[in-house]
Amino acid sequence: MIQTVRRFFQNEDLNFLLTNRVPRIALTRFMGWFSQIENPLVCRASIAIWRLFTDLDLSDAQQQRFSSLHHCFTRALKPGARTMDARADVLTSPCDAIVGACGAVQGRQVFQAKGFPYAMSDLFGTSQDSTAFQGGSYVTLRLTSAMYHRFHAPADCTVEHVTFISGDTFNVNPIALARVERLFCRNERAVLRARLSPGGAQIAIVPVAAILVASLRLHFLNLLLHLGYRGPKEIACQAGFSKGEEMGWFQHGSTILLFVPPGFALCEGIAAGVPVRMGQALLQQTAAFR
Repeated sequence: MIQTVRRFFQNEDLNFLLTNRVPRIALTRFMGWFSQIENPLVCRASIAIWRLFTDLDLSDAQQQRFSSLHHCFTRALKPGARTMDARADVLTSPCDAIVGACGAVQGRQVFQAKGFPYAMSDLFGTSQDSTAFQGGSYVTLRLTSAMYHRFHAPADCTVEHVTFISGDTFNVNPIALARVERLFCRNERAVLRARLSPGGAQIAIVPVAAILVASLRLHFLNLLLHLGYRGPKEIACQAGFSKGEEMGWFQHGSTILLFVPPGFALCEGIAAGVPVRMGQALLQQTAAFR
């Protein structure tokens, strides 16, 4: 029965219709409200329905009882549930994810899917200069709805600036990425500019929202960025992180894009379609930075 339901909704045309040709923003606002209802019956029923569509595994969750669907979405892990690659020249995955498009930045252009390029300047917004990443590398990390939704520092670093860019809430699954041009540049997102320490190389971490999930919690700013956010769009900061330290979370699941300058290469085994876990080696430094 469960497999039949999943196969039905995995039909590409139906999936695209149900997750994109709908009032996306209205549904996202509704889900934000509904997920925070603290009622045991509502919570248990919602998680049971969720399991019909996903391989939800809560065995590594710190808690096994949840007050709301939101509480389950944003669950913390048991201590020791993830192994961190401690090598100083390695950037680790900031989250559990499935690797999407990745590789070298071609001038100032990257790909969301085969045949669907976009310009870094469109993703970063007009206020940000993406020159540092020209000729560098990028990795797309897609968090499915059933995954652990918190994200962590990929290296010892200092976040120096956050840009919040309002936008749409298209689904970010492979079906949508192959049909909607410049999708990441159209969705709501934040651009976190950080500097590695020691070494000083710049990196950019870009969490991108999606349908049902246009909310992003950043611990270091004590901010919840969401569809109704009316605060400053450009936020200067000096927030230091150790590798693996928690930076924030998605209210559901979505995508993180990681950009690095020339002098890094993808680690062995990192390719489109490969599942990774937070703390796993993602990019390795191949050149010194001044």
